[in-house]
Parts: sequence; structure tokens; C-alpha cells
Amino acid sequence: MSEKEKEKYVLMKELEDLPGIGGVTADKLRKAGYDELSQIAASNPHELAEAGEFGVEAAKKAIASAKDAMETGFETADQIMERRKGVRRITTGSKSLDELLGGGVETQSITECFGKFSSGKSQVGFQLAVNVQAALREDGAPAPRVLFIDSESTFRPERIVQLAESAGLNPEEALSNIFVARAENSDHQIILLEKAEEMIQKENVRLIIIDSLTSQFRADYVGRGALGERQQKLNKHVHTLQKYADKYNVAIYVTNQVMDNPAILFGDPTTPIGGHVLAHAATYRVYLRKSKESKRIARLIDSPSLPEGEAVFKVTAGGVGD
Repeated sequence: MSEKEKEKYVLMKELEDLPGIGGVTADKLRKAGYDELSQIAASNPHELAEAGEFGVEAAKKAIASAKDAMETGFETADQIMERRKGVRRITTGSKSLDELLGGGVETQSITECFGKFSSGKSQVGFQLAVNVQAALREDGAPAPRVLFIDSESTFRPERIVQLAESAGLNPEEALSNIFVARAENSDHQIILLEKAEEMIQKENVRLIIIDSLTSQFRADYVGRGALGERQQKLNKHVHTLQKYADKYNVAIYVTNQVMDNPAILFGDPTTPIGGHVLAHAATYRVYLRKSKESKRIARLIDSPSLPEGEAVFKVTAGGVGD
């Protein structure tokens, strides 16, 4: 590569700088979620061509140029450690559950809770939506806000009022800091998340909740023949969540449905939906199950830095506690 070509690649910062991509195509790509050169570099030529409504060969050239313009992507471990110092934690309301999670639900990560109905998944989400408003509040900054994508019609503002009053917060203010959207199907859920980036930037969003992550995908893609397409879309969906977590230092909390695996003859047959895609994507996986009366048992199934373990907590009218 000549020095002139190198200089050209160094100057590439916008999509319009790439060969084959003009202003109109760049706008179409941005609407489809391709905002940065790194996304272009890592994309599939056919998918990129379809998103930008231009030729596959032009898409290949744009991808090649984006790859050349990018840095290697490697950084030293101490740089990562420095970035990790910005991680904040949101209390669940239960000291026992917080200890299981290493101090609470952390930013820059995806925390997944799965379990049967009435296991406390949604209740933990409601509690986090209230607690984040005090836990991550900074002097002089706008109040921390929440994006809540509701795919099962589980969101209840009355419950937020209860929890806010128990936490000593203004219920009206607590409600005004939570943005709720009802996902009608899996495609709508994907669109809601892709369009959420602007709100994250403008509204000081510090927590994203999806309750539940897999419900609409499970309903829309039925049978083994649809499994491949379902998993592919789900994979892209959770990667968007992780991108937001890393880029904006937000916490991600998702709930997940379960099924009974008939292949498991001994022990608990409860298996989370989403297969290996979700298992690899979630930073923390927690299995919730109901015990006697208001007690719930949380088991940490997977974490990159914490050992497996269990915690007992309660769900009462006043919220999640010990």
C-alpha cells in the first residue's frame, strides 16, 4: 500500500468515506444499525448490500476498506483493567443475592435470570428499575433512567409505586424515569432495541431490562425448521445488548423462559430457552426457583469471575429483601 493510500485510510472516519457508499446509502445503513466502521468491517457482504440497497461487490469493497482503516483491536490487559474501574453495581435489595452476584447487578455486563413462573424474575427487574435511580445517581447529573422492554405484558406501574415508597423515593419521579415499550413480536423487539441507542445517549439511561428476552422469539419461530433463523436473530439481538453495555457503561438485566428437558432423567429438568447462543452471551446466569411462602432461591450457574453458589431471598409487598 502506498503512503497516499495509507493516508486515505487513516482519514476514514465516516461511512461516506468508504468506496461505493454515498450519502444516501450511508443513511440507509445507519437506519439499519450500521453506525461505525467497525460494524461495516465485521459485517456480511450480502447482509450489508441488502441493508444499504446497493451491490454485493460494492459492499465487499466497503468492508475491505473498513478493515484496512481499523486498528488491530488489541489492547493491553492493564487498559482493560482501567476501563473496568468504571463498572458500577446496582443492589437487588437483598444482601444475600448481592453477595452471590459479587456486589449486585453490574454495568458493562448482561445478567440473565431464568426460572418458572412466579420464581421472582420480573420482581427482581422491578426492584432494579427503582434501585438504579438511587444507586447510580451522581451529583449534578440527570437522574439515572431505565429502558424497559416488555414482551409479556408484565410491567405494572402500581408495583413501581409500591417499591419506590418502600425505598423512600418519590413514586411519581420514579415512574417518570422508566421508559416502557411493549414488544408485539420478535422483529418489533429487535427494532425497539436498535432504536434505543439515541435514548441511551440523551436520557442518561443506566439500565436496560427485557422481560422476557426469549418469549417473542419462542412464539414466532416454531419447530426445528425455524430454529436456525431464530438463533441467528437472537444472537444478533444479544450482541446489540452487549454493545450498549460496553459502549455506554449500562447494566443489562434480562429474564428468560424455561422448558422441561425430557432427556434429563435425574435431577432438575428445568432448562433455559435460547440454547448455547444465550448461554455464551450472558455474563451472569442465575436460576431462580420458588421456595416456601415468599422465599426464593437463586443459584449462580455461570460467571467469568465468581464461583457457583446459592442465595435465599424474599419477595414481599415491600420488594426484594433478605
